[in-house]
Amino acid sequence: MADVARVAGVSSQTVSRVANGFPGVNEETRERVLAAMKELGYRPNSAARALKRGDFRTIGVITFTLATTGNVRTLEAIATSAAQEGYAVTLLPVAVPTQDEVRGAFSRLGELAVDAVIVIMEVHLLDSARLSLPPHVKVVVADSDAGDRYAVVDTDQAGGTRDAVRHLLDLGHDTVWHLAGPSESFAAQRRTDAWRTALEEAGRTAPPLVRGDWSAESGYRAGLELAEQAECSAVFAANDQMALGLLRALNERGRRVPDDVSVIGFDDIPESGSFLPPLTTVHQDFAEVGRRCVQSALRQVRESEEERGTTLVPTRLILRASTGPAPRG
Repeated sequence: MADVARVAGVSSQTVSRVANGFPGVNEETRERVLAAMKELGYRPNSAARALKRGDFRTIGVITFTLATTGNVRTLEAIATSAAQEGYAVTLLPVAVPTQDEVRGAFSRLGELAVDAVIVIMEVHLLDSARLSLPPHVKVVVADSDAGDRYAVVDTDQAGGTRDAVRHLLDLGHDTVWHLAGPSESFAAQRRTDAWRTALEEAGRTAPPLVRGDWSAESGYRAGLELAEQAECSAVFAANDQMALGLLRALNERGRRVPDDVSVIGFDDIPESGSFLPPLTTVHQDFAEVGRRCVQSALRQVRESEEERGTTLVPTRLILRASTGPAPRG
């Protein structure tokens, strides 16, 4: 830094201000300093600056799996939003969803020097009814029910489900069957609860629940079962991949979509418009979920205060060709 100051004819303090992007340096001086840095091959030591400021410009992300569309797209959105704010992301997958594993992940992230942590929760812990995180950590939880203790960002699962069920009932279907996600998933449980509530509010009886594991293969197996139910004319699938498998099973069993059975998915993955037929589905705004997670984390960092409460990101129903009026008779 002293060499740069000598070549540029300025003080070391001015070099420091330019290197850190601080205001208060006129443009001509800034250009002179930058030229001197380039001439001498000077690069600021980001690790040293971080230790000095206590600001590491890094957000840690803990996730239990990268096998689901929701987790991958949420992580992508977090990384994109963090980069726009000048922050990097350190990812730490946790193999088993237990309280001890989560605490261990927080400990490892502390060693890696992060400013805040985002936990993509998605599933219930195996060994604890409630998530408990180390105190005084700037943390945001995505997809959880911990809003009474932490800042939580989630899709409006209930609102999206309600829109899907009401759409099918408005088309004249007597009731709506549900192909649910795995029982350990927060999102799957919210969608199942909202499905039942929407039917109860409409004075309809909820058919027996059919459960999958988010995969297209599980949707196919469930679809073979649903195809045998002659009274089944409408199905709300908890995600688009299971809806894809369901469409295949119905086709193999001679149940036409939407003439005989209407199908709605959830997520609006990029391929859903290319299903046969194109899939009516509930759109999740993963980019907005990621952006709000990052914004909440950075507010806590900048204001040195912890946040609590749940922020819900709205959904919208995307109408395509897989839903239609209830079959006559």
